[in-house]
Amino acid sequence: MTERLLADAGIGAGMRVLDVGCGPGAVSFMVARLVGQQGQVLGLDRDARALESARARARELGLSSVTFAEGDLGALAPEHGLFDAIVGRRVLMYQADPVGAVRGLSRALRPGGVIVFQEHDATMVPASITPLPLHERAHHWMWRTVEREGADLHMGFHLASVLSAAGLALEQVRAEAVVQTPATRYPTAAILRAMMPRIVQQGVATEPEIDVDTLEERLTKEREEANATFVSDVVFGAWARRPA
Repeated sequence: MTERLLADAGIGAGMRVLDVGCGPGAVSFMVARLVGQQGQVLGLDRDARALESARARARELGLSSVTFAEGDLGALAPEHGLFDAIVGRRVLMYQADPVGAVRGLSRALRPGGVIVFQEHDATMVPASITPLPLHERAHHWMWRTVEREGADLHMGFHLASVLSAAGLALEQVRAEAVVQTPATRYPTAAILRAMMPRIVQQGVATEPEIDVDTLEERLTKEREEANATFVSDVVFGAWARRPA
């Protein structure tokens, strides 16, 4: 979904792109493939540990066109210069003032430059015709944790109005879903394993309650026995331009 969104928004060869809230660099590396060797990608994040992981991965991949810097998206350093595009995934949902954040970021865009955001939204999920209690519990563990961390669970629905209120010319908004069937797998257990310290810290669940080592097997068994389809995530994507 992310790679398709970036390509459709016009991220392409030779562009200079800022990836805000880049974490360990997954989106930065997607962008690097799209802009090629003639392009440049700067990943920005507050987490020094995640940035070290991103830099190590860039070295492994031999990507000299991708660099990473520690900083806050609300206080871009002047030396970063201007960008042809700014992208972010699951970033605005954590901003106390998303309109102000986007407005500030847009100052680092060249006139006519594009800003692209992708945000998960919990408004319509989980969804299934057949009751799937374990799936619903797993979904609850994730989203209750994010909510207690201060995230906006409905940022997908707010995305269009946020970009417009920030003074950008909205071009497209889309929503896509992650659909799990008895024959398909989704890395729910891996996501929960990565989130475990946060889940425990927020008091949402304990490690024994989740039993992450057997979780994927139990989820698959529940879908197979119920012969059920489960919609676990709805992801909104949008892009807008700074007026020329």
